[in-house]
Amino acid sequence: MDSPSSVPAWVRAEPARLLGFARGAAHPDGGFAWLDDTGRPVLDRPVETWITCRMTHVFALAALQGADTGELVAHGIAALTGPLRDAEHGGWYASTALAEKRAYEHAFVVLAAASAAAAGADGARPLLAEALETVERRFWEPDAGLVADVWDRGWTRLEDYRGANANMHTVEALLAAADVTGDAVWTARALSIVERLVHGEARAHGWLLPEHYDPDWRVRLEFNRAEPAHPFRPFGATVGHLFEWARLAVHLGRALGDTAPAWLVPDAAALFEAAVRYGWAVDGRPGFVYTTDFAGTPVVRTRLHWVVAEAVAAAWTLHQETGDPAYLARFQQWCGHAETCFVDRERGSWHHELDPDNRPATTVWEGKPDVYHAYQATLLPELPPAASFAGALLARG
Repeated sequence: MDSPSSVPAWVRAEPARLLGFARGAAHPDGGFAWLDDTGRPVLDRPVETWITCRMTHVFALAALQGADTGELVAHGIAALTGPLRDAEHGGWYASTALAEKRAYEHAFVVLAAASAAAAGADGARPLLAEALETVERRFWEPDAGLVADVWDRGWTRLEDYRGANANMHTVEALLAAADVTGDAVWTARALSIVERLVHGEARAHGWLLPEHYDPDWRVRLEFNRAEPAHPFRPFGATVGHLFEWARLAVHLGRALGDTAPAWLVPDAAALFEAAVRYGWAVDGRPGFVYTTDFAGTPVVRTRLHWVVAEAVAAAWTLHQETGDPAYLARFQQWCGHAETCFVDRERGSWHHELDPDNRPATTVWEGKPDVYHAYQATLLPELPPAASFAGALLARG
């Protein structure tokens, strides 16, 4: 084990500070609101299901650590069993203003329910069972071994788009569900996704994972070239997702134990190295670019907080898994970068976006919607090796 000095003191203190910023997020109409730069809820925006889920997940993790966040977890569960749930057709709306059904949001419903169930929240286990059944019945495509992306409200029209992002968060959610339920079918589903997209597509494209596909899961390398800074479907390869997939591949290996394929950790290392090679300070300035093309050339040079958070988390996870001090050095380097450039000591949380000169910007994101990425990244060094955050906290007791 590393000595306490391996992890900066501010990182150890950060989850509690982020939790303080997030506590005011409850929307009076249900769910959790988008937060502005100061942590005030933006009440004239629709309530987003993904934000409600991610905040519920964070508050559940905090409850597992002994924080008094049970009422906030209950507030999230009430929204996910109430206004955000489609009582007529099943599933969950994208938001209170958008009735379509997205795999991205459904993955986060699973994650929130799993973490809340681990924390012992009332109603969380039935919610988890319903969310898993919905993902399995509506989104899972057995022939591809992946999840589809977007349905209309009544489950009659499926968008002719398939995406890696929703599948990535489905992996995260299924690993948490497997830890909470003990059902290995969810780990098998996660392996199917990682094998197809990481061991298949990422490896075939020099570890610059294509994000966008057609309904037959053929790569669409030119998708959204005209909208390269899209917050969910940007053109090209997304540097932060390479780190996120790397961490999840290691987590999946932990879940599988002795049955884990030998390629999982080497693939995670390859994704990590590609993200560093093509993402870190490649334009002469500190920080990670948001996206690159498939030659590795930067496209959107904006710095996003979630990217450095996932870089920190991936570096720690690979160091924890391999013992390689090079990963620890990267972890410490990027913690320093996050503290210098992203952590907002004046207004709270982290700046969600910086321009290429590391000054606050709002071209991709406005405000500080939620604390999920930063909270997980700074909590991770306090946890034992595990397949999910909920699993780690349950194991720690």
